[in-house]
Amino acid sequence: MADTPQFMQNFRQDINARASMDLEQRRTWYSPVADVYYNARPHYPKELIDRSVALAQLDSDASILEVGCGPGNATVAFAQFGFSMTCIEPNQDFYHLAQHNCDRYPKVTICNTSFEEWQLEAKQFNAVLGANSFHWIPPEIRYTKVASAMCDNGFLILLWNLTPEPKYEIYQVLEEVYQAYAPSFARYDGAEVQAEVLRGFEQEILDSNCFQELVVEQTACEVTYSIDDYLKLLITLHRVEPQAKELLCV
Repeated sequence: MADTPQFMQNFRQDINARASMDLEQRRTWYSPVADVYYNARPHYPKELIDRSVALAQLDSDASILEVGCGPGNATVAFAQFGFSMTCIEPNQDFYHLAQHNCDRYPKVTICNTSFEEWQLEAKQFNAVLGANSFHWIPPEIRYTKVASAMCDNGFLILLWNLTPEPKYEIYQVLEEVYQAYAPSFARYDGAEVQAEVLRGFEQEILDSNCFQELVVEQTACEVTYSIDDYLKLLITLHRVEPQAKELLCV
């Protein structure tokens, strides 16, 4: 099990390191696994999407700016409401996948650029959406630029799918394999540590002084993977060692 204080220190360092990467490095980070990311990563539960829309008081003519849409894992779910969406994605592979996945939604526009490079459209959006992406944005612009893009009384919707973990008894069976082939997976976070991760994000939002009336909700999900699909999931996770990715892809 992870030691919570030490884990959180390492986690914050990891988050800051990724957000501080050279833009070109961040732009291509997921390119080797782009094709499997959309299907392998857990999608967002419908009840969570519905709840987000209700809390943000979005009607069908609302406009949404999505920061880092990836291949469209959350984009499609929100596009089904008929919203006008401008979706920013710097990774070219994800950009093409998002275009394909959203081609039946004419009010969705995918822009192949980074949030840093995107020309600000001030006070144009009823909501800004970040789904498993917001921690990739440099902290010096993460909240201020988002706040500037929102209409008065706009909403920031942040979604995270934390790293899927098997039940602890299953993990105990897998631990020997993890130690041999992918040591980073030998760490078991558990619900307490994952909740602490979310609290860290919550505090950062409050500390930005850009937003108020924070609402936090969590949904526990259970997903069943085949062996092949589980291996695909593992190679999409940033903490997999390069040699382990090679073994998983064989």
